Amino acid sequence: MASDIICRAKASYKKIPGLLELTNTHLQWSQDGKKGAAIRVPYVQAASLFCSKEGAAQVRLKLGVVGDEQGHNFTFTAPPPTATQDREVFKRELSSIISRNRAALENPTGPPGISAPFSGSSTPLHSGFPRHSQSLSRGSTPLPLTPIGAQAGNPEDFRLRKQVLLKTPDLAALHLELVMGGQITEAEFWEGREHLLLAEVSIERQKKGKPGQIVDPRPTDQPNGERKIMVTPQMVHDIFEEHPVVAKAYNENVPSQLSEGEFWKRYFQSKLFDSHRASIRSAAAQNFVKEDPIFDKYLEKEDNGLEPRRQRDESVDMFVDLAATQEDHPQTGNEKDVTMQAGKQRGALPLIRRFNQHSERLLNSALGDIPPAKRRRIDPGVESPSRYDAIELDDLNDSQPPSAIALDMKDREKYFEGRTSGDAPNGMPGDLTDMTTILDSAKSNLQDWNRRLGSMKLENKAAVTAVAAMTQNVTTRLEVKKRAVDIPESLLRQMTTCQTAGNEFLRQFWSAVYPPPSDLQTLATASPAHKAAKSDRMAEYLSRTPAKVDALVQMARQEGVDAIRVQVALQPLLDAVEKALHFYRIRRPPR
Repeated sequence: MASDIICRAKASYKKIPGLLELTNTHLQWSQDGKKGAAIRVPYVQAASLFCSKEGAAQVRLKLGVVGDEQGHNFTFTAPPPTATQDREVFKRELSSIISRNRAALENPTGPPGISAPFSGSSTPLHSGFPRHSQSLSRGSTPLPLTPIGAQAGNPEDFRLRKQVLLKTPDLAALHLELVMGGQITEAEFWEGREHLLLAEVSIERQKKGKPGQIVDPRPTDQPNGERKIMVTPQMVHDIFEEHPVVAKAYNENVPSQLSEGEFWKRYFQSKLFDSHRASIRSAAAQNFVKEDPIFDKYLEKEDNGLEPRRQRDESVDMFVDLAATQEDHPQTGNEKDVTMQAGKQRGALPLIRRFNQHSERLLNSALGDIPPAKRRRIDPGVESPSRYDAIELDDLNDSQPPSAIALDMKDREKYFEGRTSGDAPNGMPGDLTDMTTILDSAKSNLQDWNRRLGSMKLENKAAVTAVAAMTQNVTTRLEVKKRAVDIPESLLRQMTTCQTAGNEFLRQFWSAVYPPPSDLQTLATASPAHKAAKSDRMAEYLSRTPAKVDALVQMARQEGVDAIRVQVALQPLLDAVEKALHFYRIRRPPR
């Protein structure tokens, strides 16, 4: 009705002109010349709001939706003064709605419903479902919300659950629809989802190591032709840790000779910064390198020799030492084995050694203050066979047959003699007779082989059938992929809400009927009376699911969508609900 409209304005969506309206329950956009809203966003799904800058060519408004990172972008198409005024009206109203949603999410002990603005009533928000039917996922009697944790006002439980909801938008939308809507309590919603909270606790308690990425500031080209590098405190810390010579230059020159901004500007243009590169720079980048009287004093000779300037003070295990074959067989005059020698490209040697030093620094920071002698496994002496166990691969060893049990037989020799002895024809040995027979048979089989080979035909029926089946499969997939989804976004969102809400009611019903798994860690154990009441309430919610599906089917007909597709899509939910209700009726017959 017209009285439900708070504000409206001409706006385009994806370059399609239309009308944007804000009612007392939702925001909707409809295309010009078509009936029905193509986009419908309930109040409870509004999450964030963004606007274009003042004076921009296009007056835009972006609304972020729960569970959809992309959101919806609207462009107001009225003349500039009017478009800006319309945008500000929508901005003011939507900002108030989003603020109430965030306050309700942070304070779950508040009222389950949010009053609609300018309506003067306390009707809770709906989810964009047909007005002629009840909400597709809400019960008729709202329930009082319980505290977040097992103990009232537990801030740690509240923080963990909030973190889980922020990381899973779909779960947050379901929580907003069911818990904030008053269908189920907070404790019931998290019952059976304790593993999500435990996983969040494990993530927070896990000790995070140092990031393995080597610091390599790279400038970006600006439209005015300048090159810009964003220097952050974390980048400064990483540069000082990776290159102590830069920290030394900073301490000796700032602020006595250079300001901090001038220091970094000259450093990123100096040869010292070019020598600290973590990648091979292009020839164009070398043009920006300048000589600097301050930073040139801290330059070191490039480490591009065959032997590294910094030698390791630890003994390397023989099986991982690349120099182990350096002096193999010197008496025969063989040359050194250089197949594993780095530095075929001389300019890559400093980078390789810098990466090695960076990796060693990461390992040292992870191992802590453990002495180097205790970090590696102490191998036994050279003569011990366990040294070779380090390079022995079990997969290359022959599998040993299982040990057999000896069979005791009387006159065992006579038994084998009887099996091998025999009278050969014409007094010839048996093995020679068998060989002659084999040769005669092979000669007869090879007679006239070329004619028989030419007349041989291979049946290709199986191959043709397999190729035809694969072709049909690919064709079917392409047709499904090319087929446009003709279900409007608003209807699809309501179908998804009905599906997720029905699945949650089913989960709550079966968890109340059956005992929880023994290996599942729960926050609290409900009493039998509480479970019985919960199963009754969930069965009542489930009994309304067919009516909700019928309402969606009717809406599909009004939108010009094939109603059979909606019915087929929600049929598995109806089957699961019917099975649960049948079990409930058998378990608790009517009185």
